[in-house]
Amino acid sequence: MDRWRLRQAVRALGAGGVIAYPTEAVWGLGCDPWQRAAVERLLLLKSRPQHKGLILVASDIEQLAPLLAGLSAAERDQLAATWPGPNTWLLPDPQGWVPEWVKGQHASVAVRVSAHPLVRSLCRAFGAPLVSTSANPAGQEPARSAGDVRQMFPRQLDYLLPGPLGGLDKPTVIRDLRSGSLLRS
Repeated sequence: MDRWRLRQAVRALGAGGVIAYPTEAVWGLGCDPWQRAAVERLLLLKSRPQHKGLILVASDIEQLAPLLAGLSAAERDQLAATWPGPNTWLLPDPQGWVPEWVKGQHASVAVRVSAHPLVRSLCRAFGAPLVSTSANPAGQEPARSAGDVRQMFPRQLDYLLPGPLGGLDKPTVIRDLRSGSLLRS
């Protein structure tokens, strides 16, 4: 892994930038979830309404500790059995740790601990979870290459972190931890 490029991506994130990076199946757009202007800019780039909410991706389960505090041991075990991996879970956020501009109209928040080495390194270097959403304007197919990203967002991104996709054919599944319902397969 190119440490210089990783530092450039982290620098862009810290400055409130929006970056592109490869994820498990498609290219993603990311930003610091606690910088409202960065999240609003990302939503504008995608033409995505805020009320839909966004996913957070983390390097390890410890980066999501504030969300795990209110979970039962069985719920924490269920998460630990699927992470790191291509599983996104809706978790309750009773303490309001995640800002409303990330959660949208939802009381819960979608989170994943990625198994993708570059995503994990990025979150670890940043020191916190990141917003992770597919790199595409709403209604278009997600980017599958750096070239696709550059074509969709020719001058709007603050950094593009190169690397390979993770090998999945489709985006991660999304499940609700409390109800068990499958929201995306």
